Formats: sequence, C-alpha cells, structure tokens
Amino acid sequence: MESVQFSAGAPPTVGRHAVITRVDDLRWRAAADGVAIGHGEAARRPDGRVFLSIDTWHGPVFDRLVTAMLADLPSPLYTLVDEADHDLTARWARAGLTVRRREREYLLATDPTATGLDTTAAPRGVTILGLGAAREPALREVYEAVRAEVDARAGWDSMPAEVLVRPHGAPLDPSKYVVAEAADRYVGLVRVVARRRHARIGLVAVREDRRGRGIARAMLAEVLGALHRGGVETASAEVDERNTAASALFEGIGAQHVSSAVEMMRGA
Repeated sequence: MESVQFSAGAPPTVGRHAVITRVDDLRWRAAADGVAIGHGEAARRPDGRVFLSIDTWHGPVFDRLVTAMLADLPSPLYTLVDEADHDLTARWARAGLTVRRREREYLLATDPTATGLDTTAAPRGVTILGLGAAREPALREVYEAVRAEVDARAGWDSMPAEVLVRPHGAPLDPSKYVVAEAADRYVGLVRVVARRRHARIGLVAVREDRRGRGIARAMLAEVLGALHRGGVETASAEVDERNTAASALFEGIGAQHVSSAVEMMRGA
C-alpha cells in the first residue's frame, strides 16, 4: 500500500512551502515551482473502508499531504505500513493514526517434498475438490457461512488486505478455489490467485464445527500441489498476527515469516 521514500540528502526545509492541490475526490498533488514533488491517494475498498497512501521523497511534503488529506476526508481512515519502516509509522502516528492490527506475510514453497504435504490425506469423510471443481452455488454458500462466522468473532475487516467483502449473493469464480466437501456440503475453502511463477493465498477457512481435523492442511496440500504442477514455485500469504492457528498452520509446512505490516487507523 505504501511506496513512500524519504531523501536522506535533501535539506529539511524542502517541501515546506509546497502547494497542495486536491486533484479529484481521491487524489492530491504537492508541487514546488510548478514541479510535482509528491502525490497522495485514497483508495476505497469494496467493504467501504478508505486506505490512504502517499508517495514522496521528502518528509515535510508527506506531512503537508497527510494534513490536507485528513482535513478533506471523513473518518474512519486507514493505511498499511511496513512495520520495519519506523520513520513512516511515526509520521502517520503524528498525524493522528494509531495501530489497529498487525499482519504477517509468509513465503512458502509449493513443492510437496519441501512442505511435507506429499503424504497429507484428507480426513475420513472429507473430499478435497481441486481448483475449478467446486459448484458455484455451494461455493458461495460456504463463503457466506465463513464470512458470518468471522463477522461474529473478530470481524471481517480483520482479514488480510487480499480478502475483500463481496456483495451478498455475488457469484464466485470456482477456478480460484479449492474446497473441502463432507456430508453433501462444503466445509472449507482456500482462495488462490496465481501469476506466472508466484501465487497469493488470500483465504484459508474451515467452518467452525469442522476445525481441528486437518481439513485446512489437506486443502493446502491440494492447492500447493496444483501450483507446483503448473510451474508456480512459490506462494505467499498474509495472516493477522492474532490468528495463532493460521500462523501455526503455515509455519508447520515450512513457510518463512518474511515481513510484517501494521494497519493504522484514524477515527472510530
């Protein structure tokens, strides 16, 4: 979400007198002597939340842009920041945003011999359906059921950035899902998006009454095996750090914790 960098060699006064212009409803521009030296953007997600991003080389320009954006937009407002970027986190904090949650990014191999999933089988009474094999109405039903369970607990907006709220009843693309079926209904699903030699796992979920039986591991074995056979060598996943079960699942198949991001928020 954030691509901002600050110029170490620039004088601290650079940008303090920049002219900030609101280009349209969701974009801002900082200019000095007619030259653009920074940009701000507000992105509205399907769940209605607005995430801010600022791109500039100069700290004072960042401060002026964020002040203008916060003055122009109603709360609540959000941003994602690399947890290792202490300067950027501090600047958002000085602007009034506070840390709401932390998200871990994991990187894992798809090779079953590397993950240890080559001998993983589905639990008794459970059938794993590969990418594209799910029936769309049943897929939509388990998706909505999982969403309701998450909403009743942590809230769907605690899910990683890759997981978007869909309008109720909106169709899903079975080619992006592996599902687990038991007793004539779907009891779990994994969503994956593959791009060339890398893939992102955006959702791993099992119905509450079926958890703790190895269903999630079996679905991951199917997903990662299919990716490996298709020439995709690695996959990544984002996990809320409070979701210790998900972290244990990925770490248990050799996933590496490569980075962390903080979600910051202003307003209730």
